[in-house]
Amino acid sequence: LGWACWKTYLGRPEADGTRCMGMGILGSALSQSAQSEEALKVVEANLALTRRYWPNDEEGILILQVNAANCYSMCGREDEALQLRRNTHAKDRALYGAKHENAIQSGNCLAESLHTLRRYAEAKELLRKMLRLSQPLGPDHDQRLRAREQLSRVILEDPDASRADAREAVTILEDTIQRRRRVFGRRHPQTLQCEKALADAHDLLARLGET
Repeated sequence: LGWACWKTYLGRPEADGTRCMGMGILGSALSQSAQSEEALKVVEANLALTRRYWPNDEEGILILQVNAANCYSMCGREDEALQLRRNTHAKDRALYGAKHENAIQSGNCLAESLHTLRRYAEAKELLRKMLRLSQPLGPDHDQRLRAREQLSRVILEDPDASRADAREAVTILEDTIQRRRRVFGRRHPQTLQCEKALADAHDLLARLGET
């Protein structure tokens, strides 16, 4: 369907908004089909067109930059994803404010790149900042829960983690699991993921000599 949409509007002028939208749909379809390299080419082309013809569409450009960063990450080009995510997070903060949901979400994505690159200290510092800034969203907000889950995973994967760190991860995950169960249900993928992380945290405590 993504290709069909693109072919429908391909013959229109390059600056046609509907043509650009069709390109965006194709990029999303390729990404969702795990065709990351192909998706990246389409997203980069769409981003270049948007910057050329709609340079004042800050929100549209930000969305495409987020999509491009996701494609870079899926292609294993994490350094490029990190650079782009730093840029989008800074722009989200400037455009919406540091406590806005969009800024928290892009901060979580930036922390994900730092985590993937094993820059654990930076990732933990950023996630703790996101947790402070996201307090107005409420304790059960998805982005706040994601920040807590990711912080626990970073702690658990950090080779320098102490028993105190592991206990902190356990505390975070026990509370997050209860919230996930209440809001999303026991069989939700995020709930199950948290439960797996909690088991890993207990394993780490055991390896560090605590039962």
